[in-house]
Amino acid sequence: MALVKDPERIARWFHALADETRLGIVERLRAGERCVCDLTDDLEASQSRLSFHLKTLKDAGIVTDRRQGRWVYYALNPDTMEAMEAFVKTLRSRSKLRVLASGCD
Repeated sequence: MALVKDPERIARWFHALADETRLGIVERLRAGERCVCDLTDDLEASQSRLSFHLKTLKDAGIVTDRRQGRWVYYALNPDTMEAMEAFVKTLRSRSKLRVLASGCD
C-alpha cells in the first residue's frame, strides 16, 4: 500500500493528533463543518490558542478550511480520514498475520 511508503505524512497525522485540544477539535468536527467561533466556545479556548491547533491540523491535512465573510469554517478532510483509516487497517491486518504465523496459541 502506498501509504506505508509515506512515513512523513503518517508521522504528521499522528503528531497532529497527539494533543488533547486537537483531538477535541477533531471530535467536534465529526458532526460536520464548524465555525471557529463555535469551536472557541465549545473548547473554552482563546481564538489565538485554537488557531495554533487548527493550523497544526490543517498542515497535517486532517482539516480543511473555508472563509465566509469574517469567519473561517473548518471541516474534516474526507480524503485524509479515508487514508488514515486505510493505514490503521493495514496495521491491524499485519498484526493478525504475525500472530497466525508465529504458531502460538
